[in-house]
Amino acid sequence: MNALTRWDPFREMDELQRRLGSIFGLAPQRAGAGKEEMTVAQWLPLVDITEDDKEYLIKAELPEVKKDEVKVTVEHGVLTLSGERKFEKEEKNKRFHRVERSYGSFTRSFTLPDDADAAKVTAEFKDGLLTVRLAKSEHAQPKAVEVKFS
Repeated sequence: MNALTRWDPFREMDELQRRLGSIFGLAPQRAGAGKEEMTVAQWLPLVDITEDDKEYLIKAELPEVKKDEVKVTVEHGVLTLSGERKFEKEEKNKRFHRVERSYGSFTRSFTLPDDADAAKVTAEFKDGLLTVRLAKSEHAQPKAVEVKFS
């Protein structure tokens, strides 16, 4: 015999909240569970992108990443930053009580603007900050035209 299940609209809302939370890397909150829970999302370095008349400037925070672990490529109109932040090796007399920082490989890709010159890209890595300079193409520069009045 089939048992009837009572419809509970709040259970469906809880299920929706749990699914959305897992998409965004958030742990479900359980009242009275007594344990602290946290899910760490995939690590992506923070990036600032600015522009002036001559170039685009991209700054990416890459703490504890070695210079040789970072790669900058430009291909088919896409600038890609990739690399890896490696986890500390656990030593015999060292126990980890909490690990909240994210580790592992990362990739950030950005579509280049039409006025960017993909042939003129420079990158500098210093003190955990990757600075990528992307020059604007010469033909994209605004030019003043003298208008003669008669």
